[in-house]
Amino acid sequence: MGRNGDSGERKREESDLSVGSIYLLYIQRESQIKRNKGGEKKTSDNKPKLGFPAGSGSVMASWVLSECGLRPLPRIYPRSRTGLTSSITSLSKIRPPQPDLLGSSFRVSRERNWAVKVSAPPRVQSVDEEDKERKFDPGVPPPFKLSDIRAAIPKHCWVKNPWRSMSYVVRDVLVVFGLAAMAAYFNNWVVWPLYWFAQGTMFWALFVLGHDCGHGSFSNNPKLNSVVGHLLHSSILVPYHGWRISHRTHHRNHGHVENDESWHPLSEKIYKNLDNITQKLRFTLPFPMLAYPFYLWGRSPGKTGSHFDPNSDLFVPNERKDVITSTVCWTAMAALLVCLSFVMGPIQMFKLYGIPYWIFVMWLDLVTYLHHHGHEEKLPWYRGAEWSYLRGGLTTLDRDYGWINNIHHDIGTHVIHHLFPQIPHYHLIEATQAAKPVLGKYYREPKKSWPLPFHLLGILTRSMKQDHYVSDTGDVVYYQTDPKLK
Repeated sequence: MGRNGDSGERKREESDLSVGSIYLLYIQRESQIKRNKGGEKKTSDNKPKLGFPAGSGSVMASWVLSECGLRPLPRIYPRSRTGLTSSITSLSKIRPPQPDLLGSSFRVSRERNWAVKVSAPPRVQSVDEEDKERKFDPGVPPPFKLSDIRAAIPKHCWVKNPWRSMSYVVRDVLVVFGLAAMAAYFNNWVVWPLYWFAQGTMFWALFVLGHDCGHGSFSNNPKLNSVVGHLLHSSILVPYHGWRISHRTHHRNHGHVENDESWHPLSEKIYKNLDNITQKLRFTLPFPMLAYPFYLWGRSPGKTGSHFDPNSDLFVPNERKDVITSTVCWTAMAALLVCLSFVMGPIQMFKLYGIPYWIFVMWLDLVTYLHHHGHEEKLPWYRGAEWSYLRGGLTTLDRDYGWINNIHHDIGTHVIHHLFPQIPHYHLIEATQAAKPVLGKYYREPKKSWPLPFHLLGILTRSMKQDHYVSDTGDVVYYQTDPKLK
């Protein structure tokens, strides 16, 4: 290769050197000049030329980097037609002698292991991995607003179709009468247990539809909502308006220690003032799952009033007429059941209606409780300035009920329902999916259920053993455990 070619190759190689390598090469060049005294080679333009073979700078740089525990970036060579470059060929044939610049202890031998001699630095975590490891605090105010969630839900999810709503009522009523006729026809102890579970579940489904009437998500017609709601709820001994008003209070104050209405926590003072029998019954299964009728008559510990009394603390004066109407309807249904007991016999009536009613009560208490309790991590309850409608609603939980999801009208999609009770039940799943990206970690994905939600019994049992009361002080509080009950 000619001098001009050597000079060009040398310039390309020198451009690849790091700053540290250039400094070492400068020392090498000065030492070489002193030893050879005039051994400089002159180029055609009389400029001094480095007095060491081409390519030794790259080898030197590699040696320095290797000794420092680093690997040099790979050289990128232009590919030739033969697959090799002249530079690679020349480097493979020529291994220049390594000058002893830093002493014999640093002399490079051909047998040296060129692998990195220091431990590799720890892998740097990505931002996503750091976010995953950072502990999430559900009690911290969310970075989004209620309007952000609302904007993420498609507009058609807010549309109420009364014909579609009525179709669910017709379906459920037909199933209820069909199950009763079938059980009365066979009338044997193989069919009865199956009937009790199925009919109790259908009573619960009727309750959910009446619940939609109370929220106004059944239709935009208040009169239609009231008529259908009274028919459905009175048939299962629920005072429609009395319950509708108290349930509205529950939604407006969800997650508030004192102001919530349904399965809210007891303060430590109220809890410790309960007698031992009441404490044990409240947290010993199956008694808590049979509490709903008693709640209608006397509310929760620490609160007074009745869903049947128009003068109760639950209601304001202009709601008393509605409460009286619902109480009259409830009384009429109770009278009808008594008359049917004389006609069909009390035992037959108990089998056809009484036991399914208590199965329905258990469904109602189970679902209502687990939508606000039993998460693997403790969820906050609020007081004072820390409470807001959004923060309280985000403490609710979705649950998966397997085959029961469709039967009880997807009431398990509870978070979006609690925040926006005006959304019809048949749009709740789609609305929830649309809102998940906004909710982020504030939405807790429910555990997938078997065809029947037996897994919820374990969650219920664990919660009953752990979630007993909250502190009397503090605006963000968590359930505490009574060691005696645990």
